Amino acid sequence: MTALLQHSGYEEERLQRVAELLPCREVQAGMLLSLMGQPQQCSYPSIFIYGHRASGKSHVMQVLLRELELPYATVSCVECVSVALLFEQVLLSFFGCDAASLLPRSPSLSDFVRIYRQHCSQTPAKQTRYIVMEKAELLRDTDANLLPALLRLQELVDDNVTVILLSEIVWDKFRPNTGCFEPLLLHFPDYSKGELQQILSQDKHPSYSAEFYSSYINILLGVFYSVCRDLRELRHLAALNFSKFCEPLAEGKVKETDTHKLWRNIEPHLKKAMQTVYLREVSSLQWEQLQQMEERECGALRGLSAHTHVELPYYSKFLLIAAYLASYNPARTDKRFFLKHHGKIRKTNFLKKNEKTSNHLLGPKPFPLDRLLAIFYSVVDSRVAPTASIFSQISSLVTLQLLTKVSHDDQLDAPKYKCAVSMDFICAISRTVNFEIIKYLYDFL
Repeated sequence: MTALLQHSGYEEERLQRVAELLPCREVQAGMLLSLMGQPQQCSYPSIFIYGHRASGKSHVMQVLLRELELPYATVSCVECVSVALLFEQVLLSFFGCDAASLLPRSPSLSDFVRIYRQHCSQTPAKQTRYIVMEKAELLRDTDANLLPALLRLQELVDDNVTVILLSEIVWDKFRPNTGCFEPLLLHFPDYSKGELQQILSQDKHPSYSAEFYSSYINILLGVFYSVCRDLRELRHLAALNFSKFCEPLAEGKVKETDTHKLWRNIEPHLKKAMQTVYLREVSSLQWEQLQQMEERECGALRGLSAHTHVELPYYSKFLLIAAYLASYNPARTDKRFFLKHHGKIRKTNFLKKNEKTSNHLLGPKPFPLDRLLAIFYSVVDSRVAPTASIFSQISSLVTLQLLTKVSHDDQLDAPKYKCAVSMDFICAISRTVNFEIIKYLYDFL
């Protein structure tokens, strides 16, 4: 491994340290050392390094420059939202705050070159200076003369300086139409599955053996490698799910060598985590807390659909309750449930021969919009004006597939709907607004 990093200009111990810090990137590091040459020699003016996200570009450059103790300035094109910040960062890294303070409020490229040449003549470079531009694809949105000037900055400032551009896109999409100095190109390929296994296995937990953690990484890559090859995301997923993988071992149910039982325990959790790859909707701590809360859920709520976890607006919940009542109650029973002075009516007076079967067994029935709104205004606990917001919330419930529109689209005067949620679901919604829906259902009288 160290044979790839042999270089006459640097000590063997430092090269050995660099090789240990750059697993699976020895070839690219050796190529960079060859391009950089001897520390005192004049290096090539510009190098363009490209590759996908999390392929080791920034890490390799930072390790080489830091471990070999070379003078360098790292500039993030995301943080430097203006050229003034970019120029200031470079001058600050090489010559200190005195040089950076000489920049005018809105510096031009000529101001930067003048100040650089002035301080370079006072403190000439004993080694090659390196300017590393991360997320360099953002330079295409800056002034048209900035990128060509950076590529031949060595000539402009008359100094032994090399500009290294790190990007996720190829050089052909950088090249200006007017032409520019062509940099040396170096490609960083994606990590293979074996390389990811080797790198991630180095993060082993101190309480467990290296073979045990390596088997866990092998299981993790077997699930996620087909959809995610980002090293950072895979490392995050490995740290997130390792405690769940170790639970049977901590409880004494299995041994470290019983990989099959450990896999059966972690498989459903990995499939659930697969739905949120790259999203980072919650932090690691929040994810663990959610996992624990789901395990403590009562059995009655386990069978609910995924819509239970969708948070609805306050009035949308009442609209959904009204739709459920309209779907499962006969229309002539509305007077009994929603009028205060309806008189004394027995349920037997309503029953017909064909109504002896439960409405919940027959399924939801369609209802017109005016009936839905009439029940809604009766069950809601405050006065609500019939505004456009109410009607838009009905459309949102249809979009969420909680309501189904059964009338034709051209029937605008009296559209008809049907409730599409289960009994368990509507009971869960009713509990959030303290509404006892069972008292208003005809089947439960």
